[in-house]
Amino acid sequence: MNAKDHAAHRVYIEALRNMTPEARLRKAFELSEFVNQLFAHGLRKRFPDLSEEEFKKLVRDRLDKCHNRNW
Repeated sequence: MNAKDHAAHRVYIEALRNMTPEARLRKAFELSEFVNQLFAHGLRKRFPDLSEEEFKKLVRDRLDKCHNRNW
């Protein structure tokens, strides 16, 4: 991590510390939704010809592979 990234990270951490627990939880859900949208968008670009049903199955199958099986 370079100095610029390190400084930005410190600002981000400070912003999180200044949030209420409710706001931090809300932000976590927002980020999670954003990541899911990016994931689906990337898959759709790779598999543009799949039907909506096939695509939803592909997304579920790929996400299932990501879950930690140690829980």
